[in-house]
Amino acid sequence: MALEKIKLTPLDAKGHPVESRSFHVLFNPNTYSISKSVTWNGSPDRALNAPPLTFGGGDSRVLTLNLFYDVTDPSALGGKPIKDVRQETNKMVALTQIERKRDRPPAVMVLWGGAPPHNSDFPFIGVVTQLSQTFKLFTNEGVPVRAELSVIFKEYKDPKKDKQETDPDFTTRLVKRGDTLSSIAAELYGDPRTWRRIADANSLDDPRRLEIGRRLSIPGTN
Repeated sequence: MALEKIKLTPLDAKGHPVESRSFHVLFNPNTYSISKSVTWNGSPDRALNAPPLTFGGGDSRVLTLNLFYDVTDPSALGGKPIKDVRQETNKMVALTQIERKRDRPPAVMVLWGGAPPHNSDFPFIGVVTQLSQTFKLFTNEGVPVRAELSVIFKEYKDPKKDKQETDPDFTTRLVKRGDTLSSIAAELYGDPRTWRRIADANSLDDPRRLEIGRRLSIPGTN
């Protein structure tokens, strides 16, 4: 069984994945990194070896991917011949370009692997803050066929939804692969039969179809 490739899907203005614009990377990275900064402030005090600290707030998580692109072997591309590697790398470039309707580049969902534990790295919702492209091999005509990309995503959260996540009476839940309303209800309420509370809170027309990466509003469990 082939290893599942990283999938990137731009989000619309409401934060929903636009599957028609999704794409996969050619080759998965060997490693990826996630970092997060948390600010603590302290005032120097000569009487203390370390000053008392005051929480100053958290910063967004940062996901870094180093990706390899090579179109010289059609068998690695599913038999689809590609003459210019930029046909693939330009899909990543599009994530840095301003969209007319919103006057900014899109947020994107980065998905890799099956259903991870809660609060895991993927799906990762973020915006591209840095993209570096290095083209390494060329045809006789000067067309690039191999490239290395370094992409940095900064976590993007809607302020309202972010606040809901910290509210004990009303939280949200990110839909992962394999989720159903019944399984989410069983996880959060301890009873799969209470799935209708979640369906009603999110105005779901078809509760059997859940978009991976969608953030569901979860009514209080009290």
